[in-house]
Amino acid sequence: MTTENGPEPAERKSGRWSPDDWPSRIRALAGGELTPVTPRRAATVLLLRDGQQGPSVHMLRRRASMAFAGGAYAYPGGSVDPRDERPVAWAGPSLAEWAARIGVDDEASAQAVVCAAVRETFEEAGVLLAGTSPETVVEDTTADDWEADRAALVAREQSFAEFLDRRGLVLRSDLLHCWARWITPEFEARRYDTWFFVAGLPQGQRTRNASTEADRTVWIRPEEAAAGYDRGELLMMPPTITMLRELQPYASAAEALAAGKGRDLTPVLARAELRDEEIVLSWPGHAEFTLHIPVAEPGPSAPTGPEGTTGAGS
Repeated sequence: MTTENGPEPAERKSGRWSPDDWPSRIRALAGGELTPVTPRRAATVLLLRDGQQGPSVHMLRRRASMAFAGGAYAYPGGSVDPRDERPVAWAGPSLAEWAARIGVDDEASAQAVVCAAVRETFEEAGVLLAGTSPETVVEDTTADDWEADRAALVAREQSFAEFLDRRGLVLRSDLLHCWARWITPEFEARRYDTWFFVAGLPQGQRTRNASTEADRTVWIRPEEAAAGYDRGELLMMPPTITMLRELQPYASAAEALAAGKGRDLTPVLARAELRDEEIVLSWPGHAEFTLHIPVAEPGPSAPTGPEGTTGAGS
C-alpha cells in the first residue's frame, strides 16, 4: 500500500464499522421508540488513476475523534451546502439530464449534489474538476492562492459558485459518473442520503491530505483495500467496501468510468424485520452485512456478534 502519511496502524480485529450503541438503537427502532431523523443529502467521489497493476482509488482515514465513522477509511465527500444550488458555469450533461440520472425532482437539487461532489473533492483532496473552458481542466491547485481559496470554502467564507466565478472556471460535470446511492439506516443518529461518483484524477493534479477530518490518505488498488478489510486491518462502512469489490473487475480507470454510465442508482437502505426471537437487519442485495440482534438485551456473557455493518457516509 502506498501511503502519503506514514506507516499503517497495527492490525484490527475487524474491518466492520459497528458502533457499540447499534443494538440498543435497532431495538428502539423496531419497537417504535425511536423516530428516524431526516437524512441530509451528501456526495462522495471515488478518484481513480492507473498504475502498473491496474487502477487505484484514493482513500482517506477519518480521525478517530470524528462522531460519525471515526477511524474508518472512506472517500472524499460530505454534505450538500444549500449554496451549492447557486448558478455556476456548467459543462457536460444538462441539469435536466443529471436530475433524471440521480433521481431527484428538480434541476436545482441535481446541481447541488453534483456541485457538492466537486467542491468536497477539492476541499478534502485538493483535486478540482473544473477548467477555464468546457474542454480544459486546471493542472495545478497547490499554489498558495489555491490553498487560500480551498480554506475559504472549508470555512464557508465563500460559496463554490463565488469561487468558480471569480476564477473564471467552468464546472466539468462530464468528468463525473454516478456509481451508487446509499441512505444511512433509520436507526442512526446521523443520517445521509449519499450519491457516490467516480472520476479520473485530472492530468497534472495530485491528491493531498487537505481534510481536517482525516489523519491519513492513500492510493490503493481496490483488491488490496478489500483484502485489508477482509483481514480486519482496514475499518470501513458497507458502501465503502461494496464499491471496492465492484471496482475490482475493471482493468483501467477508463473502464470503470465507462461502467458508471449505466449503473443502477436505486437507493440502498437497510431494513429491520422481527423474525422469531431476533431482529434481522439487512441491506437488500448485500447479504454480507446482515445483522442478527436479539429482541431482548443480552446478559453480560451473551454474545451479540454483529455479522456486518452499515452507514452511508463516504
